[in-house]
Amino acid sequence: MRTLYVSQQGCYVVLKQETLIVKQGETVYGQVQLPLTEQILIFGKSQVTTQAIRACLWRDIPIAYLSRMGYCYGRLMSIERGYRQLSHYQQQLVLGDRLKTARAIVQTKLKNSRILLRRQLRRNQSVLLEQVIQSLEHLATQASLADSIERLMGFEGAGAAQYFSAFGECLRHSEFVFTGRSRRPPGNPVNAMLSFGYQILWNHLLALIEIQGLDPYQASLHQGTERHAALASDLVEEFRAPLVDSLVLWLVNRHIVDPQKDFVYRDGGCFLNESGRKTFLKAFVGRMEEEILTDSGEKQPKWDLLNQQVKAYKQFVYNPSHLYQPYQNR
Repeated sequence: MRTLYVSQQGCYVVLKQETLIVKQGETVYGQVQLPLTEQILIFGKSQVTTQAIRACLWRDIPIAYLSRMGYCYGRLMSIERGYRQLSHYQQQLVLGDRLKTARAIVQTKLKNSRILLRRQLRRNQSVLLEQVIQSLEHLATQASLADSIERLMGFEGAGAAQYFSAFGECLRHSEFVFTGRSRRPPGNPVNAMLSFGYQILWNHLLALIEIQGLDPYQASLHQGTERHAALASDLVEEFRAPLVDSLVLWLVNRHIVDPQKDFVYRDGGCFLNESGRKTFLKAFVGRMEEEILTDSGEKQPKWDLLNQQVKAYKQFVYNPSHLYQPYQNR
């Protein structure tokens, strides 16, 4: 079973016999057999024909409509589809199982941050990078022994502070200066790109969480409220360094973003302007469309890494003895 991602703009998803075809005019961008399709995600301005929608609903295949940033506008789902018991199972998770999962999430976030810095160290020797890499390794070990969510959040916060203290060492563009993480609002172009990228990921994960029938407000690490979908905040942690931070470094170090033309300063902060968002999104979508091999040997876009982890968390909820394993960058 696979997910059909339609991120090319101006496309139509049409049905031909038992095959869904993604096309623009006479150009075919992809196709998948209907019986092998699990869900469809439409990014931006593309459409699905009525015949294709009807066939998907008949086969219990949900269709989600998202902005190019990953914000979910809404979903089409069959009236029989639903996981009414799933939210109940999430609420019944005991503290011990939640703590084990939270430990794994924080450990993996710290390890992925360490891997990114270690790769940068090979390109540019730095005493600070070496020190932070060692510190992150120590904090990951400490996180594995944390006996409460509060202590775990403390190690996560310390690790993030250490990591971002060295992130500026990885930038090789004199006009981009980064001394630490700032948000709400972001204080400079690098922080503007980090915040924008994290929001894209968070929104997309939220859509996948809801499609799978999970309650986005019941999480393991973060505390949910009626305005905070904490499970999306949990699952975004493991992807920050490998998907967003690495992309920001690439955009800066390859001189793809322009510090003068792609940003605007307003409301006490710095934000990507229209041209900057377009440049970032093009690079982000391009990277997420890169194909990787799945465990079953099939090729799927990087988008599917997110779906894979949401499904893994869902299996953990159903059976807590199968501990959730976050995505670790190789």
